[in-house]
Amino acid sequence: MGLSKELLDILACPQCKQDVHLNSDETGIICENCSLLYEIRENIPIMLIEEAKPHLKST
Repeated sequence: MGLSKELLDILACPQCKQDVHLNSDETGIICENCSLLYEIRENIPIMLIEEAKPHLKST
């Protein structure tokens, strides 16, 4: 079971406060503005800046 649309609608990047979205395999949440990936572990998004990983923008 993935994250609900309602939860995704209210989540924002903790660093820049911009909107975020699920990555294609639904294992993380991406902030395009900061190029960060916040992992989802056991259906819980880990929205901590220090836990985020770099995310390369696709062109």
